Amino acid sequence: MRPIDTPEAANRLARAIVSDIRVYNTAKVAEGIEKDTLLDLLVEELEEGRALFRSRVHPSLHAPFYERAIVDVLFYQSRRIRSWIW
Repeated sequence: MRPIDTPEAANRLARAIVSDIRVYNTAKVAEGIEKDTLLDLLVEELEEGRALFRSRVHPSLHAPFYERAIVDVLFYQSRRIRSWIW
């Protein structure tokens, strides 16, 4: 399989991976937002997702798409969860 070599496709893949992490870990996401421990609770899932992303995307596009997807998908889309951090 040829690696993804466009920024648009890399961004879509990163967002899809993080979205799946969010969907399959809703309880952890809610707890992590509420207690400000989200990255700690999902460290294994996020690292697995990062490895998948890196395996599918050309090295020149590794940053910052995955990290940006974490913020946009995990944090921003979870903004309705009550938390002292916002």
